[in-house]
Amino acid sequence: MRLSALVVVMITSGYASLVAQDTTATPDRVVLGTEYRPGMRPGLVILPAPRLDSIRTILERDLDYSDRFEVIPIRIDSLTTVVDSINYALYQTLGASYVLELRDGPLGVTIRLHDLDRKQVRVEVTRPLDRTGAGDHRMPIHRLADEVVRWGTGAPGYASSRILFVAGGRIFQVDSDGYGLTPLTRSAGLALSPAWSPDATQYAYVQLHDDGWAIRLHRFATGSEVTLPSTASETNITPTFSPDGRFVVFAKSGEQGTNLFRVNVAELCCVERLTSGPFADNLSPAYSPDGRRIAFVSTRAGGQQIYVMSSDGTQQELLVPFDFGETGSSNAPEWSPDGATLAFHRETARVPQVWIYDLVRGEARQLTSSGRNEDPSWAPDGRHVVFVSDRTGRGQLHVIDLDTFRVRQIPTRGVARLPGWSRDLNVR
Repeated sequence: MRLSALVVVMITSGYASLVAQDTTATPDRVVLGTEYRPGMRPGLVILPAPRLDSIRTILERDLDYSDRFEVIPIRIDSLTTVVDSINYALYQTLGASYVLELRDGPLGVTIRLHDLDRKQVRVEVTRPLDRTGAGDHRMPIHRLADEVVRWGTGAPGYASSRILFVAGGRIFQVDSDGYGLTPLTRSAGLALSPAWSPDATQYAYVQLHDDGWAIRLHRFATGSEVTLPSTASETNITPTFSPDGRFVVFAKSGEQGTNLFRVNVAELCCVERLTSGPFADNLSPAYSPDGRRIAFVSTRAGGQQIYVMSSDGTQQELLVPFDFGETGSSNAPEWSPDGATLAFHRETARVPQVWIYDLVRGEARQLTSSGRNEDPSWAPDGRHVVFVSDRTGRGQLHVIDLDTFRVRQIPTRGVARLPGWSRDLNVR
């Protein structure tokens, strides 16, 4: 475990025995340094890896962003050969609990996670990773990062996931680390409200056309698209998939308000109305992870508040309690992967801020306060949330770690809106 300290160690070839037990193969110069912060996260050293720089860079970034480790920077200059053994005692002096080693070989890349406390290799695997780490070849490396998180901490990762968002009227996707930005819709037209299917093989979104707002279903494998039944005309917004992928619930606006409908997307049929409040708006549905309940926003009692109902539309009731005017309208609810917490945004001093609501304790907690912050979406690990904030001058994606409250930005072109994080770690 890491302690608060500052350590800078410089080791020249004259002290090569400190670097490795094999004194016949040593680097010319090793520089290790980091500013240690208080905390109980295990320290992790990722060793330099000749010919595998791209893979190492992606892994280091993913493991840092996981917030499960304290990644200790290490730089080796003029490395001429790879050492055959690891000096566990050296890295323990830096507060490391683990060392991650990468080796290039004829069968692929061998990855070893060394447990310094037990003084042994904890896990060793060989994977056929692309050395460039470019394009679609990044995803297997992200999956490996999630495995390292699981090996070292027993917790889930989220590196092998993607985020959909809107910018300039187009849908984009981006890897969880902010790289691999890809446009998904044409520049012509206006698209909104992207929503992943549970298996990440398709997504739903809203598209503006001559007759209103239609809900389209896009399949990644074929690039084909269909319009969901009953959505070809009028205003149809905020689609969301059921956890089994069979249904999409969306909001449809008419003369008597906005109501929620459910459509069978597996068979493209069977549209059912779930709400019927006259002259009220019901929108922004979100399924619970078990598929039994749907959280949604309704104006039936005045301002926008968050309600819940059974998946068939029965048993509708207030979910997040009113606070009697201390804050304003609430919007964009989304369940955490474990179903215990709801994220949403709520007007606080007339500015939207991201909140979470503990469904077990019945307590709401504000997460943000700098700038306008809205439209939260959960990472697959249930520990991180992406949201839109203008704290840097314009709306951009930001990710917050709910344990440490560390916030990082995902830079995007233009003004980002309406992010949605994939639930499935095994996306394409």
